[in-house]
Amino acid sequence: LAVLSPLHLRAEDEGITVESGSAESEIIEGEAIEEVAPAPGKSFDGFSDEEMASMQDSSETMEFQAEVNRLMDIIINSLYSNREIFIRELISNASDALDKIRFALLKDKDAAGETPLEIRIQFDKDAKTLTISDTGVGMSKDDLVKNLGTVAKSGTTDFVEKAASGTDSLSLIGQFGVGFYSVYLVSDEVTVVSKKGDDTQHVWKSSANQTFSVAPDPRGDTLPRGTSVTLKLKEDAEEFLNAETLEKLIKRYSQFIQFPIYLYKSKVVTKEVPVEPEPEPEKEETEDAEATEGEEDDLEVSDAEEEEEKDDKPKTKTVSETVWEWEHINTNKPIWTRKPSDIEEQEYKDFYKMLTKDTDDPLEHSHFSAEGEISFKSILYVPKKAPYGFYDSYYQKSTALKLYVRKVLISDEFEDFMPRYLSFIKGVVDSEDLPLNVSRETLQQSKVLRVMSKKLTRKAIALLRKMADDCEEDEDEDDEEDEDSEDDEEEKPKKVCKYDDFYKEFGKSIKLGILEDSSNKKKLAKLVRYETTKSEGKLISLQEYIENMPESQEYIYYITGESKEAVVDSPFIERLTRKGIEVVFMVDALDEYILNQIPEFDGVKLVSVSKEGMEIAQSEAAKEKWKQTKEDYKDFSEWLKEKLSGKVSKVEVSNRLTSSPCVLVTGKYGYSANMQRIMAAQTLGGNQNSWMKGEKIMEINPNHPLIKELKQRSESEDEDLDQSVELLFETSMITSGFPVTDSKAFADNILSVVAKSLGVESLEVELEPEDDLDAEEEDEEDDEEEDDEDDEDDEAEVEAEAEVAEDKDEL
Repeated sequence: LAVLSPLHLRAEDEGITVESGSAESEIIEGEAIEEVAPAPGKSFDGFSDEEMASMQDSSETMEFQAEVNRLMDIIINSLYSNREIFIRELISNASDALDKIRFALLKDKDAAGETPLEIRIQFDKDAKTLTISDTGVGMSKDDLVKNLGTVAKSGTTDFVEKAASGTDSLSLIGQFGVGFYSVYLVSDEVTVVSKKGDDTQHVWKSSANQTFSVAPDPRGDTLPRGTSVTLKLKEDAEEFLNAETLEKLIKRYSQFIQFPIYLYKSKVVTKEVPVEPEPEPEKEETEDAEATEGEEDDLEVSDAEEEEEKDDKPKTKTVSETVWEWEHINTNKPIWTRKPSDIEEQEYKDFYKMLTKDTDDPLEHSHFSAEGEISFKSILYVPKKAPYGFYDSYYQKSTALKLYVRKVLISDEFEDFMPRYLSFIKGVVDSEDLPLNVSRETLQQSKVLRVMSKKLTRKAIALLRKMADDCEEDEDEDDEEDEDSEDDEEEKPKKVCKYDDFYKEFGKSIKLGILEDSSNKKKLAKLVRYETTKSEGKLISLQEYIENMPESQEYIYYITGESKEAVVDSPFIERLTRKGIEVVFMVDALDEYILNQIPEFDGVKLVSVSKEGMEIAQSEAAKEKWKQTKEDYKDFSEWLKEKLSGKVSKVEVSNRLTSSPCVLVTGKYGYSANMQRIMAAQTLGGNQNSWMKGEKIMEINPNHPLIKELKQRSESEDEDLDQSVELLFETSMITSGFPVTDSKAFADNILSVVAKSLGVESLEVELEPEDDLDAEEEDEEDDEEEDDEDDEDDEAEVEAEAEVAEDKDEL
């Protein structure tokens, strides 16, 4: 009997031949394979009915065995990468328990009694314990054994299955039944006290080994209802005995849990307390002193008595005191669960500041719900300012978008959740049915992630597009108002365009999106903004440029450069500006790269004014005149090319110059001068992609006096033109955006021209002979030796005179 194995099935898909011990195993590409059915009276694995019946009669059914210690070790140490997750898991369990009792209230309103639905967290530094309590549904003895004693047993899953008719009204978190065991990441021993309804209160204890114990609580019913989990923390987990740490974790993971979470924490308060009066001295010892004081100064005593009579209030002092109290931690509400029509604008702003810790209001926001293969709700915000060093950390993980599942934070570091170029978008995403891994830290299906990312990206781009459209509408309204109110003396304040403010902060992100997101580059191209020769410092879109084009204009003309100042007076745009044609200033380094992604916009081709082949609309007469001029300058162009041999590939008559004598352009498909500058400035730039640099082409202005004179002299074979030609080439290098390769030769040429204008015949400098420093040092040494000898002679004379004086004294 031939049975198809997985190898055969894979081969069937790929159309290959599999050799085996069977008679024939050949799979022919393009031909259907006959399905091999089991022989009559036989099962799929080759056993007959009689054989199967015989095996069933004699078979022994057994259960899979697992080493409990090893299994617990895997659950505790392998599922979670961050041990602080335990606080999130326990709060989620408590929230589920509260949800269950609230669900029970739908049938029996008296089930909850007067006990509020809440979660309380308390720690004891001396005992090194952490306790998390809730007033949820609680657990009986059987529930403790079944839910906590059985690994991967989820009471929440069972509850949802039993209440299938009401699942739409539930929002329970637990799915896998292993979240509770994350407590062993930080604790050695766990004690669970729980009371369910009118049942007896029980205590469950375990140390993450093979055993656990359950017993009635000898203290009686200390809980009105619910569960209390007490952890005996490990020595390396004492950081969780700090109120600030616990508050930070609660706000990070569980701040949007719908039930109140209280943390027992201390604070220092000041209060006024009465001052204890000093004990009065004995009368026998102080009687004489008091009498003496009264005799000496009767006035002082009477004043003190008057003050005592006026001041009847007791004396107090300020003291500090540490008090412990329950503080409500999760005061913020998940506004994304409400309808946008029910939320005020100020609520959105307050929620943004709480979520991002930003002091400024957001520029814009988008609140939406997505339905389909995966359902989720989201609020996206556009910040007003870019964080410091935002683009320096562009390739690091972004924490701007937070993913919640049923209002519990899962992660804020999903790299593929939102495209990198939209990492400035801040907000929340909450899903009720997102498929997660058991640890809840990663998404389980990449397909779902791609679907969510696509929807979020589309919404984020739509949000930016809405901001841009609002600006255009505001501008149209302002233009109409200006026309209607030309005679009004009072000037109304102009409306602020939000998108202009956004583009100044995050314009690079839009350009990076064009490079990285090919599927949305056309939408993003509508969001880029540039200054032009006619925009008067204002940023405009390419769409607006097209709307301003005259009918005769066929292309979008642009110029790239290092800065606006470097291109605004460039010789490349002389003819265009004279004809009134608008030119786009692309002065960002990213512009050179995105031009490869968007060679045209809305069907209109983008043309660089610094590359060869630029066409300008002109009349037939102008075209004929230009062709004739090219023919007249043909010989001169060849002569000039020969003079600049190796520096330019050819010399042509230009149609883009009006006041400049010449300019250097690059090939149509090579790097522009600006792109060559960018590549050379890169750390690993060097001579890589040198083939993309292309050849330089010199274009000359036949109407310029210098070119006319040079042409005339070239016809007379004047040999003194080399310097002039070289100087023209070097100046055109500078004005065209190329670096001067030989700065020394260029400087010498300039100095030579200056010398001629000043009538200086020679630039040679008469140099004076240099001083011999070695000889000077020898002379200094000789002088020092002579000085030392003179000093010795002087000392000898002084000693001799002293001896003579002594002799005289003796006589």
